[in-house]
Amino acid sequence: MADKKIPASLYKSLIEKQKKGMLKKLSVNFPKIDFCSNDYLGFSRSGFLTEKLKGSHFESSQYGASGSRVVTGNTQFIIEAEKQIAMFHHAESALIFNSGYIANIGLLSCVAQKEDLVLFDELVHDSMMDGIKLGEGKHYRFRHNDLKSLKESIQKQQSSFRNIFIVVESVYSLDGDLAPLLEISEMIKEMDDVFLIVDEAHAIGVFGTQGRGLCNALGIENKCFARIYTYGKAMGCQGGVIVGSEILRNYLVNFSRPFIYTTALPNQCIDAILHAYQLLIETDQKDLLQNNIAYFYSKCSGIKNMIRSQSAIHSLITGSDEAAERLQCEMEHRNIHVKIVKSPLVKEGNERLRFSIHAYNTRHEIDLLLSAIKDFTK
Repeated sequence: MADKKIPASLYKSLIEKQKKGMLKKLSVNFPKIDFCSNDYLGFSRSGFLTEKLKGSHFESSQYGASGSRVVTGNTQFIIEAEKQIAMFHHAESALIFNSGYIANIGLLSCVAQKEDLVLFDELVHDSMMDGIKLGEGKHYRFRHNDLKSLKESIQKQQSSFRNIFIVVESVYSLDGDLAPLLEISEMIKEMDDVFLIVDEAHAIGVFGTQGRGLCNALGIENKCFARIYTYGKAMGCQGGVIVGSEILRNYLVNFSRPFIYTTALPNQCIDAILHAYQLLIETDQKDLLQNNIAYFYSKCSGIKNMIRSQSAIHSLITGSDEAAERLQCEMEHRNIHVKIVKSPLVKEGNERLRFSIHAYNTRHEIDLLLSAIKDFTK
């Protein structure tokens, strides 16, 4: 077969990314000791879901959903699942999407109109940014977790827009720090035209009663316009969901293009989601995770440039790409898998390694990680 022409711009973009040391490659060979993945409770790695799903009546049924939910892909099973999910998260309704990324795109690309404003924390996930940019609303960032910056933005812009949507993550994916959700909800409680949207991707399974998330832990579930939960992290499966009012659900069914034009998840995936919720209720994995988080937190208290958090995510600032790469190589040499975050993803001088703590990490594994960090920071 003759070679097809390739635009020179594609080669150029790849070369430029390689020069910056940012070229991504797909691999299947990872260090054995996992401090990198988002499988915080071990539902995927430890086989909890696999065991739960054995003998499911969906195992031998049709796999493909055959169309989007507004065409042929909707089933009574999905509808009932959404009712159960809404009940679990103390919401009026729920709408399942094919991933957390698609849920964020699906919500934020359609909810703000031309007369509306979106104020977003500068460190929200790129999936939220992509959705905001696709929407018709005007949008401005506010300084990370800075209540004064947010309040000033609201006061400055409120008279110029019909509605204001505040977009935050409950737990931020870079350093695991928590949004000041109580303070934000208190700030806007008398503002009828200001609405709070919270991405709980890194909070479900980690915080709240039976892992319901940080909004649950803080008692502000009913103060949120919309909450997004992702199933590819602590839940160990696939998909995402938006919970909120019945009006919001009907609006998304009619105006969210990613929902309308995406083939529905098959019933097998919905079944896995429901079983993951059962595991939240039935297992003690959340307690094991919290114990490991507390152990790691206490043991790294004196380490310079360590960013500790109450969540499963922690970071060590290395100060340069080169230092981050050296430490990552040392971790790999010790069979430890961690996530490197280099500039320009973070500002120069803020390069870091990111560590995810899991329910299945042993104390010995955590001690090995701490030993490698301490050797590096001597």
